Amino acid sequence: IIKYLQKEFSYKNKHEIPQIKKIVINMGVGEAIADSKVINNAVNDLTLISGQKPVVTLARKSIATFKLRENMKIGCKVTLRKDRMYDFLERLVIVALPRVKEFRGFSYKSFDGKGNFTFGLKEQIVFPEINYDKIDTIRGMDITIV
Repeated sequence: IIKYLQKEFSYKNKHEIPQIKKIVINMGVGEAIADSKVINNAVNDLTLISGQKPVVTLARKSIATFKLRENMKIGCKVTLRKDRMYDFLERLVIVALPRVKEFRGFSYKSFDGKGNFTFGLKEQIVFPEINYDKIDTIRGMDITIV
């Protein structure tokens, strides 16, 4: 494949060929300020989706208008690399994205200047691992492909 891509796009070096290094899935949980049990449900959902235990993210600074204090649990994230990354990407493209309501494709504006691609999903139930009857609320997530 590398030789074909070098020839097709006239790359001089094989290291110029774009490659996926990691996928980061972030689930921000604003309701965790009022109820700390919500974070555990988000962690369980993200564990089922990614197949890997997520890291709980903490607030970096206090924001009085949101009743947010420094070091409060406000979300969770997971970084996928190598085989798990490709397994997740395959499930995302083949299973999850076709189940998204009114999916019209991605915008080119989702790319940043460094070649990272970020998009959001409004509900976690598009993944078949999530049982609709067992979730407490519908949560969205941000997916970044680096």
